[in-house]
Amino acid sequence: MGYYVYLLASNKQGTLYVGVTNNLERRVLEHKAKLHKGFTEKYDVNRLVWFEEFSQVSEAIETEKRIKGWKRAWKIELIEKNNPKWINLHAELT
Repeated sequence: MGYYVYLLASNKQGTLYVGVTNNLERRVLEHKAKLHKGFTEKYDVNRLVWFEEFSQVSEAIETEKRIKGWKRAWKIELIEKNNPKWINLHAELT
């Protein structure tokens, strides 16, 4: 079983959200369907723009916490390094 740290965006250069999950496809679908009240539902943040897989949950959680502490510019740099057009990567998972 893999663990994922992921970044969602409302649109290119829009509002960002960092999360961790053990089922990335399911979790992105939950964000898209607004199943959980909160930040992503309120700001319509549901486009998967970056993710990384880890074999250990502790590594994933540590990475999520580290990225959450980053400046916005660093998060944008991470996204644009791997996904310069901010393509919704969710389609690649299915």
